[in-house]
Amino acid sequence: MKYVLKKVITLIITLLCISAITFGAFSVIPGDAAVSKLGVNASPQQVEELREEMGLNDPIPVRYLSWLSGAVRGDFGDSYQYDNTTVASLLADRLPVTALLAAMSFLMILALSLPLGILSARFSGKWPDIGINLATQVVMAIPSFFLGIILTYVFGLVLHWFQPGQFVQPWEDLGACLGYLAFPAAAVALPKIAMVVKFLRGSVLAEMQKDYVRTAYSRGNTKGMVLYRHVLRNAFIPVITFLALVIAEILAGSIIVEQVFSVPGVGRLLITAILNRDYPVVQAVVMYVTALVVVINFLVDLLYQAVDPRIKTSG
Repeated sequence: MKYVLKKVITLIITLLCISAITFGAFSVIPGDAAVSKLGVNASPQQVEELREEMGLNDPIPVRYLSWLSGAVRGDFGDSYQYDNTTVASLLADRLPVTALLAAMSFLMILALSLPLGILSARFSGKWPDIGINLATQVVMAIPSFFLGIILTYVFGLVLHWFQPGQFVQPWEDLGACLGYLAFPAAAVALPKIAMVVKFLRGSVLAEMQKDYVRTAYSRGNTKGMVLYRHVLRNAFIPVITFLALVIAEILAGSIIVEQVFSVPGVGRLLITAILNRDYPVVQAVVMYVTALVVVINFLVDLLYQAVDPRIKTSG
């Protein structure tokens, strides 16, 4: 219980620090949100009135505390770009799409990287291992956005498996939505699959050199029995951490891939908000990504306890 409480306090402090840094950074960036909303032809009086209405004339600490109190309740204010539209409603419209894309990417990573990593380690130095290593090296060298362009050209323009730019919302046709998202999900997942395969292979091979493995062999266990009964449990501990980092990479990668495939998710909303100086939206998206990464790391720490109880005393 003490370990969990310590992690919760760390999580809250981290979120507060990130929120303060984010709000402060966007408060000192050159540019006037009131001018951006009214246009360059607005009179100084109109700009000043709007600044007062938006609270931009208040000191930064006052504005931050006001913003933070609203953010805790899920109220991130109103968008500067979309009149009479709350930031929360904009996020609510786009979060399901990004969440679905991230979930599909992560499932692809788990479904392919774990068996390939184990297979590569089990046949280390043999043809399966050589082939998997060659494939992972090639895939890791291709950025997600360029891989997205390749997939769009091959499967969209040549094979016509999907229509680029013709995204279907999940509440309109879930099957068509999943079929479209399969390609951007693959663009995000493939480089990460290669990374996890190499990491898992190295972790398994490192465990295979330890004393308890030799003891297991001396008791008459086969290589497969040692691998699946003893080695994988310990080899997965560092892989869990790596997978948590991969989730953060998925979120970062999906921002660019959403642009390539014209997916109306949080990534496209962020790019549009930055271009239009819509700071309330940018701040909300940054906090969303930050909170998700921090919470995932928190859950990973708890998962560590289930995998390796020794962490309860060492944490």
